Amino acid sequence: MPTPELADIAINLVPAGKGILAADESLGTIQKRFDRIDVASTEETRQAYREMLFTTPNLEQHISGVILFDETIRQATIDGTPFTEMLSQKGIISGIKVDKGAKSMAGFPGERITEGLDGLRERLAEYRELGARFAKWRAVITIGEGIPSMACINANAFALARYAALCQEAGLVPIVEPEVLMDGNHDIERCAEVSESTWVSLFSALYQHRVMLEGLLLKTNMVLPGEGCEKQASVDEIAEATVRSLRRTVPPDMPGIVFLSGGQSPIDATERLNAMNVMGDHPWGLSFSYGRALQQPALDAWKGEASNVSAAQKALYHRAKCNGAARDGKYSVEMEKRVP
Repeated sequence: MPTPELADIAINLVPAGKGILAADESLGTIQKRFDRIDVASTEETRQAYREMLFTTPNLEQHISGVILFDETIRQATIDGTPFTEMLSQKGIISGIKVDKGAKSMAGFPGERITEGLDGLRERLAEYRELGARFAKWRAVITIGEGIPSMACINANAFALARYAALCQEAGLVPIVEPEVLMDGNHDIERCAEVSESTWVSLFSALYQHRVMLEGLLLKTNMVLPGEGCEKQASVDEIAEATVRSLRRTVPPDMPGIVFLSGGQSPIDATERLNAMNVMGDHPWGLSFSYGRALQQPALDAWKGEASNVSAAQKALYHRAKCNGAARDGKYSVEMEKRVP
């Protein structure tokens, strides 16, 4: 694919007022989500849930792209329209999660390395045939006693760069996702230190692998204290720390950064994104690629019942609308009172 097309796709994933819906939960993760609402996780219930999400009226007003799982990209609506085709008809770009999960890193207790590079070139070609136009690969970085090591950070950066190069070769925009986890009792300064080290290593590896930054997006964590830290931070402190660390380490050539929610509550994730965009113009668009922070209210409303689809779709649309406003620094808590 010519370079301009990759750049155009990347730009179209982070326009004003829109962000990405992450619906790429593995079978194990979706099982846990369904267990909360006492719904069996079967291919049929997963298809019904995804269809409920994707057919939400006017979703395209605030959602630019959807990240799918391997099972989901092969599924269709009840009338037989492939999900990728249905989303395209709404002007929403389909993406695909391609990593095989984070596994224990040999010789480095408590640290993990993401697998999935073997056979990736062939899988990417198939996913493009199925309608994907972008992909995602997640690496996890844990903060703890004596960790993360630079060996772990660099190994994950190398894997992300190899994946990204293969994506661009296949005509897919790569989303590179290094996530510094919220787990732990570290403070916001420690999160900033580890996040900056992770991003520096990542962009060095991307440069070495000749990845075109104009056709790539960064999906990453916000800089915030661990969930076990006694000293939590305000919305503005998190926004300022995140933007400061990103400006120190992330090249301006990339069109956008889409934050993961990573265990934040739906409202926290929205407020913190909004605070960053209120700060003013940035070298890159600051948007969202939320999973649970977008889906949880809809999942709770749905409960596996066809009679609840309308209520669940309204809940999803509301969160998408709030985050679309936060993408432009136009969100306010008053919007939470106007749930349809």
